Amino acid sequence: MNTVFQKLKGDRVIWMTVLFLGLISLLAVYSSISSLAFKREGGSTMHFLMKHGIMLVTGGVIMYYVSKQQFTIYSRLSQLLIGVMAVLLLLTLLLGSNINDASRWITIPIINQSFQTSDPAKVVLIVYLARVLGKNQGEEWTLRDVLIKLMVPVGAICGLILPANFSTAAVLFAVCMIIMFIGQVPLKHMAVIVGAAVGMFALLLVLAKTTPGLLPRLDTWVGRIESFGVEDHDANYQVEHAKIAIASGGFLPNGPGSGTSRNFLPHPYSDMIYAFIIEEYGSILGGLGLLLLYLILLFRAVRIASTCTKPFGALAAIGLGLMLVMQAMINMAVAVNLVPVTGQPLPLVSMGGTSVWFTCLAIGIMLSVSRGAEEQPVPTSPDVKRPRTALA
Repeated sequence: MNTVFQKLKGDRVIWMTVLFLGLISLLAVYSSISSLAFKREGGSTMHFLMKHGIMLVTGGVIMYYVSKQQFTIYSRLSQLLIGVMAVLLLLTLLLGSNINDASRWITIPIINQSFQTSDPAKVVLIVYLARVLGKNQGEEWTLRDVLIKLMVPVGAICGLILPANFSTAAVLFAVCMIIMFIGQVPLKHMAVIVGAAVGMFALLLVLAKTTPGLLPRLDTWVGRIESFGVEDHDANYQVEHAKIAIASGGFLPNGPGSGTSRNFLPHPYSDMIYAFIIEEYGSILGGLGLLLLYLILLFRAVRIASTCTKPFGALAAIGLGLMLVMQAMINMAVAVNLVPVTGQPLPLVSMGGTSVWFTCLAIGIMLSVSRGAEEQPVPTSPDVKRPRTALA
């Protein structure tokens, strides 16, 4: 065990947190997948379990090798890839696989593997934003500079994600605003940006009402908002059954394999896996325990940011950590009926395909920053520029 820890460079608490999340995922997916396996594989759960296990293992390999690189290399890579991500998102909207009126997936030729282009785009945008803010750390930001250097890439990526995936675009935009605040962009400029974004989105909604097909999922968004909090069993089928699963779980664990909601809860292995975990492991161990793991991940991201001597590394670590934890919080909030249904998976826990890889990629970059911070002494000079004192 000591030999393994010696090879795993970077924040070891994050390594252990990821390990626990992966183990929880394997147990929960294996227990919840029976109904899906019966429909598609004649009753065998091993196909889905092996596929998910392979994704987790290969994701761990990606995380390991990404963490071993100098984190500064990702600054340059983000500059090269930000345009590629915009093109991929555009191709996805025009030519991607359409499921439930949402073009989110594109298929890689030859290997015939589909993936959501928004997953790598999120990582690239956050790292790119950290690069730009880091290179301009300590300089006075004008509104023109903010619009050209920051909001053009943010607006392009979020705008291309928006038509097919509103929740992902909204979360990514919020994370970008937080990174900009930490990166010392003046609040008056950020207020202008947020106001302009709200105004443009309102205008887009008006245009979508008069131009059918502009936002194919508009009716879905409106329906989810209108049905939120309304006592309508048919309209809130997912949430109602998630609450039944949570109530069945109680406070203490019932044990793995004891959950019955797998037979009626929609997507108990992905979107609603948090409710299923509570049903089998209880509100204390399953609910609060899982929440604690994500809070630990966020705390370690903040700690990495506070110890990193380079603004780029600090901003990249806190940005990627925020993105993952906010996604987890939204998934949990949906399961307990605090926010409308969004379709956000639970990072590293929900059964998924390539999204596991890009989650591991993000964590690998955080670990790379952590390793770099451990190897470099903290400067004592008062002239060193750092992000906002909240993380310094």
